[in-house]
Amino acid sequence: MQAVQTSSCPPLFTHQNDAPPSLSHSMWPGHMVGQREQPVRVFLVDDDSHIRRVIAQDLMGDSRTLLVGHACSLREARKSIQQHDFDVLMIDLNLGDGEGLDLLELVQGTHPHVQSIIVSVTERDEKVFQAFEKGAVGYLLKNSWFGDYAQAVLQVANGGASITPSLAKKILSLVSRSQTYVVPASSLTKEEKLSEREIEILKLIACGYSSPEISTHLKISTLTVSTHVKNMYRKLQAKTRAHAVKAASLRGLI
Repeated sequence: MQAVQTSSCPPLFTHQNDAPPSLSHSMWPGHMVGQREQPVRVFLVDDDSHIRRVIAQDLMGDSRTLLVGHACSLREARKSIQQHDFDVLMIDLNLGDGEGLDLLELVQGTHPHVQSIIVSVTERDEKVFQAFEKGAVGYLLKNSWFGDYAQAVLQVANGGASITPSLAKKILSLVSRSQTYVVPASSLTKEEKLSEREIEILKLIACGYSSPEISTHLKISTLTVSTHVKNMYRKLQAKTRAHAVKAASLRGLI
């Protein structure tokens, strides 16, 4: 499909003839998401012009996918995604002016229906799991021979997940060794780390203490307890006490 040029980045193709021909997929079931008359719309964010071109060629060569826009920086992406309707976000983790993880959080709020795929050279355990925690449903390694980007888009658009095979095997190995993966404390930012008091309160919550009981036990006001709980919810991205306890457990805090 023809890409919609809306970015201030260098053009994906110098000449019109450089763009690949759109392929027809007559064997694609009619009930699946991604049809020639209604392709899956993709927005791409990557600061590497070569990778942007490679991904664009793959998407534009498939009639089931449509590249509606692209950005080459976090700043541009934040502005551009507000101006587009799309179904799948493909994003690099390491952008020149920030982290792709920040954009994942933004998209979760502004485009809750969008499925996100990470496209990165980074395969560090903590980054991979943080990406999935923040809502990504796909993770593709740039240096992999298994780089069918259009297929990955179609997989997540139809309710599945798309993970580079070598990375999927690594994840399965981690899961087989432990039922939960602990995000190393060293990988958390200052804003994400809980204070000693917050951890103390969280442990009491895990033991079944109510706010008044925590107040009495720690000799602090219930208002102070509530303030700490709200801060914990924000840092752990939780909405309930049970969710907060689970999130803290995954981080090895309790």
